[in-house]
Amino acid sequence: MARPTQMIEMKNPKIPNPADLHSSFSNPMGDSKLLNMKTMEVDKPLCAIGFEHDVISASLVSGHLFITENCTQPFRVLHGGVSALIAESLASTGAHIASGFKRVAGVQLSINHHKPAFIGDNVIAEATPITVGRTVQVWNVELWKCDVSTMKKKVLVSSSRVTLLSNMPVPEDSKEAEIKLRKHAKL
Repeated sequence: MARPTQMIEMKNPKIPNPADLHSSFSNPMGDSKLLNMKTMEVDKPLCAIGFEHDVISASLVSGHLFITENCTQPFRVLHGGVSALIAESLASTGAHIASGFKRVAGVQLSINHHKPAFIGDNVIAEATPITVGRTVQVWNVELWKCDVSTMKKKVLVSSSRVTLLSNMPVPEDSKEAEIKLRKHAKL
């Protein structure tokens, strides 16, 4: 017996141009449009979900995200895959700088989701190195809900450990990534 087909009305999602994204997150680092341009140059997938980098260095990579429907599950909570994307991206960026701008590749991501972040919440992400070896680096990444008025961390949303191979040669067609990253990194 054939099932009747249902017509599902789909809203035509307008995919924003990353250069036009503006976070309503109050940023102590200055103009959010400039920060978003930094994120667009350094990491387009993060920029596409509205993430903005604050600090980019070999010892800390941090940023923030105002939770919108673009980064949530149907249940209106931050999607675990988005948390994993942020963790892998921040750790890879820091590891790339820490290795002297050599190529890195993630080989292990372990993530624990502690508390939900809902639409309208503000999340701070911080990646710090645990071990920076010659061939392997391990980074810790935490996402925290924060109070916008004080920028204080309130509730741990997720914690991750990212293991990366490092010091591999950078392919010739990828050298421009180093130039863009150097432009925004605190060296």
